[in-house]
Amino acid sequence: MAVEALTPRPSTAKEASPGRAWWIEPALTVVSYSAFVIYATWSVFDQINVTFYPYVSPFFSTWLGVGLIRIPIIAILLPILAVIPLGLRGSCYYYRKSYFRSFFWDPPACAIQELKRGTYRGETRFPWVLNNYHRYFLVLSLIVLVFLWVDVVRAFTYHGSFFIGLGSLIMLVNVILLSLYTLTCHSLRYLMGGRIDAFSRVRFGTIWHRIVRLLTWANTRHGLYAWISMFSVALTDVYVRLLMAGIIHEPRWIA
Repeated sequence: MAVEALTPRPSTAKEASPGRAWWIEPALTVVSYSAFVIYATWSVFDQINVTFYPYVSPFFSTWLGVGLIRIPIIAILLPILAVIPLGLRGSCYYYRKSYFRSFFWDPPACAIQELKRGTYRGETRFPWVLNNYHRYFLVLSLIVLVFLWVDVVRAFTYHGSFFIGLGSLIMLVNVILLSLYTLTCHSLRYLMGGRIDAFSRVRFGTIWHRIVRLLTWANTRHGLYAWISMFSVALTDVYVRLLMAGIIHEPRWIA
């Protein structure tokens, strides 16, 4: 007796979540992502360096250098530099899943059918082909992290004296969250151990294995860090802008 193989049909969103407002989560994601992109774009192209000594917005860096050597960053370079963290987040595996489900419903969730079917081309067409450069955005973002940490160190120094302000702590928390988001990236885990076929056969294999296990454990929280760090970047920029405008006055302690 012949048995016909049955191919399960993906459920529609309503069938998968009967009687539930399944659309709330993707709708909130669309609103949050859109608000961040609009605010970040406005902040970068506002033609104002968002700084309030000794603070600087994470969207900006007024100068680079050590000691008496100062290299100012031309304002026109700021939008170019902003492409690096934007490229990292836009090509991030977590963000891809999130915006494909929320903005495009392609598909809205696992085991739920797409709104329409077309020719699948993967990531071979613009702009999706840019996702293949995620690992390079990661490397560049690690460099950006170094400059952000330098800005945090400067935020604890006021005219050569040790200094603590609310802004110093806000900048510190922000860069910690950005570091957690960047260092828990899937691509970093691959760069650290993906090239190794057998840890027992390479030099310092035990150390590399421990690093990969730590990154694998931390990677499970990558989505959480992605959300929190996105809000912390915007809130830090808003805080520095409020100080610049004289709207708020923060508590400070100078040694």
